[in-house]
Amino acid sequence: MSRKAAVVALTALAPISWGSTYFVTTEFLPPDRPLFTGLMRALPAGLLLLALTRKLPRGAWWWKSAVLGALNIGAFFPLLFLAAYRLPGGVAAVVGSVGPLFVVGLAALFLGDKPTVKSLVTAVAAAFGVSLVVLKAGAALDLVGVVAGLLSALSMSVGVVLTKRWGRPEGIGALALTGWQLTAGGLVILPIAFLIEGAPPALTGTNLAGYAYLALGNTAISYFLWFRGIERLSASSVTLLGPLSPITAAIIGWVALGQALGPVQVLGMVIAFGATLAGQLAPRTPKKAAPAVEGSFSSTERNGQEVSMDLEVSGVRR
Repeated sequence: MSRKAAVVALTALAPISWGSTYFVTTEFLPPDRPLFTGLMRALPAGLLLLALTRKLPRGAWWWKSAVLGALNIGAFFPLLFLAAYRLPGGVAAVVGSVGPLFVVGLAALFLGDKPTVKSLVTAVAAAFGVSLVVLKAGAALDLVGVVAGLLSALSMSVGVVLTKRWGRPEGIGALALTGWQLTAGGLVILPIAFLIEGAPPALTGTNLAGYAYLALGNTAISYFLWFRGIERLSASSVTLLGPLSPITAAIIGWVALGQALGPVQVLGMVIAFGATLAGQLAPRTPKKAAPAVEGSFSSTERNGQEVSMDLEVSGVRR
C-alpha cells in the first residue's frame, strides 16, 4: 500500500465512524437531546486530549482555535441537528452532501486550488449517489431545515479549508490541535444546549456507554484522523470521503435495524463510493520534452508533481 493510500484509508475511518452515530443515538442515548449529545461528544473528548497533551494555544492560535472549533464543532453540530429535526433524515443527508461542492469553491478562493472538471463531476456524483441511498419518495421540504443543512455543510467546509490554510503551530502535534478545537466547539455548544434543552437528563449505564463511544471513538479518535488527513491530502480529496458516512449509516441500518436496502440504494452506494474513490486519484500530469542537450539524447520529465506527502505528523478539525 502506498503512503498516500494509507493516509486516505486512515482518514476514511473518520466518516465511517460518523456513520454509526445514528445507530448509537437511537439505540443507546436518551431521546430528543441532540444538543446535549453534541456537547457530550465534543467537550469531554476535547478536555481529555488537553489533559493528555498538556499543550495550550499561544498567540494567534487562541483565536484560530476558537474559529476552527466553532466552525467544525460548535456551529456544525447544532445546525446539523436542527436540519435533522426539521427535515426527513434522507433530505438532511442530501442537503449536507453538497459539502464537496462548497469545498471546491472555497479551496479556489483561499488555497488557490483551481477547480477542475474532475473535482466538480465527482462532487456532483457523490451528492447524487447519496440522494439515491437515503432519499425517500414524497420527502417533504422545510425552508428552515434546508437552510440549516446548507449552513452546516458550509460551516464544515470553511473549517476544512481554513484548517488546510492555517496548518498548525510549530512543535504542536495533531492531538493537541484536535483537543483545542473540540474544547472550543464544546464550549460554544454548552450554553446553547442548556438554554434550549435545560438540565441534563438522568443517564443510565447504557446511555453512559453510548456517550463514551461517541466521545472517544466517534469524536476524539475520528477527528484526530480527520484533521491529520486534511494536513496530508488536498481539501477536495478529504471532503469527498464524506459520503462514506451515509453509506455506512445505511449499511448499519440494514444489518442491525432491519431497514430496507433495495436496488436503488445499492446503485446509489456504488455511485457515491465510486465518486469517493475517483476523488482520491491523483490527476494525471502532462509530460513534456526536456530541452535537448548537444551530444545527448532528449529526455522527458514530469511536470507539476503532486504536493509531497511528507508532512510532519500532527494530530482534529474537520
